[in-house]
Amino acid sequence: MLIIAGSRGMIGAGILSARGALRSGAGLVTLAVPKDQQASVIKHLSPEAMTLGLSESSAIPSVLGFMKKRRITSLVIGPGLSRKTQARTFVRKLLPRLGSFPTLKGIVLDADGFIALSGTEILKKMKIPVIVTPHAGELSLFTGTKTSASPAGRKGQAEKFAKLNRVICVLKGHRTVVASGRATFVNPTGNPGMARGGSGDVLSGMIGALLPNVRPPEAAFKAACAGVYVHGLAGDLAAREKTEIAMSAGDLAEKIPSAFKKILR
Repeated sequence: MLIIAGSRGMIGAGILSARGALRSGAGLVTLAVPKDQQASVIKHLSPEAMTLGLSESSAIPSVLGFMKKRRITSLVIGPGLSRKTQARTFVRKLLPRLGSFPTLKGIVLDADGFIALSGTEILKKMKIPVIVTPHAGELSLFTGTKTSASPAGRKGQAEKFAKLNRVICVLKGHRTVVASGRATFVNPTGNPGMARGGSGDVLSGMIGALLPNVRPPEAAFKAACAGVYVHGLAGDLAAREKTEIAMSAGDLAEKIPSAFKKILR
């Protein structure tokens, strides 16, 4: 899988996403980052992951060439990408060109990768499964309407967004909602200690790793549900050991193997 993430001052987001992917069944993980940040990323990245340095002038050809050569099956775009014009333009130009990759099982759009498409019709035109993972603030920014605080309201808004834009919508927060427009899952796992920077980055990597490993039909929906559930369970295990006050996103990522082990038992 390929993760396109990170920008100056936000390289940790992509690293956390890669950790989530490596712990969730991805065979090979490559983290694509700005070329001037590549050396910094390598210092902190798990040795099992690879990197791809991107320059602003040739980012799209580099990504497309890499995806074709490595037969990428899963793509994550957005953790720490920034909301600068260059990043937004990159996402808007790249997505319409991804329908020609027969090996690609789906795309996860997180954080700035999701926000970049606000005001466009690109999501509705995608020919491959797309999973978007906004929290309430990001969904409000995208739609221009306030996200409901009530469980029923959140569920309804996630379902409406999924159906209108033909995506799987993962609306993060207390009792994360996963909606496909045809089915809806409300997650029972997780705790308030997960409400901090980096937790969502781990989740994007987990869902991306699960995408090619889930059987159809509705593989993208199943991958999103499984990722959200295991992510929350890992957070519960981390909170049990570290407390909700002191746990970090990195602690959550380290508990993913324990969460899978618990489920398999």
